[in-house]
Amino acid sequence: MIEKENDRYWLINLRKKRGYSQETLSQLLNIDRAYYSRIENAQRNPSKSIANSIAELLRFHPSIFELEANPFHYALDDSPIIIAHCDLDLSYTWIFNSHPDFNPKDVIGKTDDEITVNNGTLALKNLKREVINSKKKISRNISFPLSDAIHTYHVFCRPLFNSKGEIIGASSVSTDLTHVEMDLD
Repeated sequence: MIEKENDRYWLINLRKKRGYSQETLSQLLNIDRAYYSRIENAQRNPSKSIANSIAELLRFHPSIFELEANPFHYALDDSPIIIAHCDLDLSYTWIFNSHPDFNPKDVIGKTDDEITVNNGTLALKNLKREVINSKKKISRNISFPLSDAIHTYHVFCRPLFNSKGEIIGASSVSTDLTHVEMDLD
């Protein structure tokens, strides 16, 4: 079931960022261009091997395809949780549930400081860089000035590896602590 006009805008943005046409990418994948187009338009799901090949060529983690159809996707929708992946250049390769200030279509392929510059985005970019360089999990609270208030997120970030064990980026889960009320009773 397709929820949006095109759930895989992120795949289109990554393909274009890497400089591939649909025709060229489908040739490299050894699949029909029409089949690739249906994958890109969320009309078909790729097999595991095709998903791995697409991910390797476009430098992202293939789990994104699995996340789309996962029940967790629906459970997290509109929750105070943001899930994202970035590549080694710290450019977003996927984001889910971003704050309304950010259109996910405009975020893919960009780094935090290309989207907006403030202390929060710079701290987030530094956290991702630290995770990639150290190859270790790191978490910290980071505050961002957004249109409706200053939001503080607890950001948990971990290195992202491909099937060969090579680091390809970072994955983060950010929980908005701004409106969380603690029940101390």
